[in-house]
Amino acid sequence: MSRGNLLPIINYQLPIIMSIPIIDKTFTNQDFSGQKLSSTEYDNCIFEQCNFMETDMSVVTFLECRFIGCNFTKVMIKQTAFRDECFFEECKLVGANFASCDDFMFSVKFKGCLLDYSSFYGFEIKNIQFDDCKLNGTDFTEANLTGASFLNSDLSNTIFVNTIAEKVDFTTASNFDIDPARNRLKKAKFSKQGLSGLLRKYDIIVQ
Repeated sequence: MSRGNLLPIINYQLPIIMSIPIIDKTFTNQDFSGQKLSSTEYDNCIFEQCNFMETDMSVVTFLECRFIGCNFTKVMIKQTAFRDECFFEECKLVGANFASCDDFMFSVKFKGCLLDYSSFYGFEIKNIQFDDCKLNGTDFTEANLTGASFLNSDLSNTIFVNTIAEKVDFTTASNFDIDPARNRLKKAKFSKQGLSGLLRKYDIIVQ
């Protein structure tokens, strides 16, 4: 075949589909249960009384968002990004695996939330705040909690193993069981009433 009959080679490229960020929007009483959220970015949005039960919100980015009275039971948050202090208030987050989230600039705050059996295993969550929360069985194994606070929070059966809990405020926390020999507690704050939570393994009675 002569060179004159050769067709030019054309490189075709598929169009890049960019998701449009959702900004300053309020979602009220929305049911997202069982759905897969698109991999978009929510910026300064409010979610109030929304149902995220068994929702797959993997690879979604939330920036400075507020979640009020939402249900996150069995939610999937693999590589989900929570940045610029996303705020959870009166939310149900039982079994939420925050350890699977995107750790880049991860920033959250919880108030009045139910976080039983959730996990922060190996996660860096410095200065995180848990106010009036219940964390029964929550796993902080190998997490970095430096500067965190557990204001009036119930830590029944919460797991602290090889946890960095330096400068953490436990003064108003209750029902915790922390082994000083297995965790880093330098300059952590405890009340006199909470000392028994540090000595439980020694079977010492503090009166």
